[in-house]
Amino acid sequence: MLPKPIQSAIQELSKLPGIGPKSAERLVFYLFQKEDSQVKQLGEAICNLKEGIVYCERCCNLSESKLCLICDNTRREQSTICIVENPMDVFVLEATGAYTGLYHVLHGAISPLDGVGPEHLTIHQLNRRFSNETIEEIVLATNPTVTGEATAVYISRQLRQRGLRITHLAQGLPMGGQLEFADQDTLKRALMGRREVA
Repeated sequence: MLPKPIQSAIQELSKLPGIGPKSAERLVFYLFQKEDSQVKQLGEAICNLKEGIVYCERCCNLSESKLCLICDNTRREQSTICIVENPMDVFVLEATGAYTGLYHVLHGAISPLDGVGPEHLTIHQLNRRFSNETIEEIVLATNPTVTGEATAVYISRQLRQRGLRITHLAQGLPMGGQLEFADQDTLKRALMGRREVA
């Protein structure tokens, strides 16, 4: 019933994560009602999304130059590296303002079922950093999923022989949460990661 260009736009938008067919329909009809210049501006931004973006030679994060803004900042704590799965994780952690060290982006997690092994991640580039940098602490900030935990275990075993301090993000109950709504795994991690009250 819909014209082919609208059907095509709905179909393409519904392929995006978190966008189902109904959300895609709403977006397409919203864009259809906008001025041509606004729609063209959005289209150009999407078309140019990957132009001029490279991976940082040091941490494998997204960058517009050889080094990303974080790696190029000499005021960052140079001896601490936080290992994350994806570039988006860097932006989420940076938004907290609580971490001042460097990062290393793996671009995924080990998942044998999906055919993703350590060789598909940027672990080789991470190991190369030990030759060029003085690293004292590794913060494992992989996602609290089966693949994220498997990746963290693999990396910690690989790096343990280097005599580094290896830490993992704390996991447990969110601020403002209620015990009755927490799942058993979250409660178990919260109990295992309990700290002494000062």
